[in-house]
Amino acid sequence: MDSALIRKMQKAKQYAQERDRFTFLALEVQIQGNNSVHRVKYDRGKWACDCAFFQSRGQCSHTMAVEYLLDGMLGA
Repeated sequence: MDSALIRKMQKAKQYAQERDRFTFLALEVQIQGNNSVHRVKYDRGKWACDCAFFQSRGQCSHTMAVEYLLDGMLGA
C-alpha cells in the first residue's frame, strides 16, 4: 500500500471520530421489517417511510430504528 493512501486512511479515521464534522442532508436505507422490506428516507430534517403506519402517523418503528442506529448524528 502506498504512503499517500495510508495517510488518507488515517485522515478518514480521524474524521470519523469527530462527529461534528458531519451533517446528513439526505439518506435512504432499506430495512427488513417483520413482514416486508421498507424504504426509509431522511431529507433535510424530515423522515419518510413507505409503510402504512408511517403514512397514517408520521413516524414508525422503521424510521425510529434508523434514528437509533445513527444515534444523534443527523443534527435535526
